[in-house]
Amino acid sequence: MSQTMTAPPIAAPPPAATPPPRRERSAASRIRIGLPGFLMAAPAVIVFLLMFVIPMILAGVLSFTNWTGYSLNFDFVGWENYAKAFRNPRSASAAVFTGIIALVGTVLCNVVGLALAALISGPGRANTILRTIFFYPYVISALIIGFIWSAMLAPSGAVNGILASVGLPAMPFLTDPNFAKASIIFTIVWSHFGFNMILFLAGIKSVPSEYYEAATVDGASRWQQFRSITVPLIAPVFTVNIVLTLVGLLKVYDVVLSLTDGGPAGSTQTIVYQILKDSFADSALGFGAAQSIVLLIVTAVIGLGVTLLRRRAEQKATD
Repeated sequence: MSQTMTAPPIAAPPPAATPPPRRERSAASRIRIGLPGFLMAAPAVIVFLLMFVIPMILAGVLSFTNWTGYSLNFDFVGWENYAKAFRNPRSASAAVFTGIIALVGTVLCNVVGLALAALISGPGRANTILRTIFFYPYVISALIIGFIWSAMLAPSGAVNGILASVGLPAMPFLTDPNFAKASIIFTIVWSHFGFNMILFLAGIKSVPSEYYEAATVDGASRWQQFRSITVPLIAPVFTVNIVLTLVGLLKVYDVVLSLTDGGPAGSTQTIVYQILKDSFADSALGFGAAQSIVLLIVTAVIGLGVTLLRRRAEQKATD
């Protein structure tokens, strides 16, 4: 009698374990978890509010008044201060000179900074010493730099003394309007390019050496490597340098104050120099506040516009 073989029944797979229900954190636990981060950020937030937000709000309010800064009485004058700022011929000349400083200074600072960074980016004690020397003027106060160059470029200063010793006539570095403007731009570039150089050095150091080794094997020259490898790969550094330098030079006044004091005949006044003069020397704090608000808006628009343009340039360089 034959026996029929039957397959053993297949056991059903065990049911999947269901994850435990997620407990919603209570408000107290969320506060307890986020409290350390809030406490660590609180000092910076307080400083930002006290040093930027509140003064900006106060300046916005004062810009609609005729407050002199000394009297407790003032009247709201509406948009009169803003209209006066745009009608003032001194504001136009100061804005033009400020624009020249910002454009020419930004170009020269970045060109000189990039050139020096490329030349002294290699290892060695000499390059380290040169980096320190070139960066040192940026550490010195701009007021001190202005006084130093004022003593050197004065009619009886060191530079004209050297020119006289070799039989050359004295140059009106600080007494002629065109020479004075050029002297201010030179002094600003001399004191600022070290900052741009350090940022470019950091960018160049971040480029992988394998790219240069491969380019050397392919027979590329140093200039070809710099143009085709270094410049495209440090495009973000260009953006940072251009924006920081441009925005910083739009607010320059300390070099002007110590080098020419706005002269000769007011030809070297910048926007910030004029704001300080109107606010404190002429006791027109409301008018100065209106000019400050206008400068803040213009600076923000220019900084944002340049950043967007540079971002597009970065994308094209990396594509």
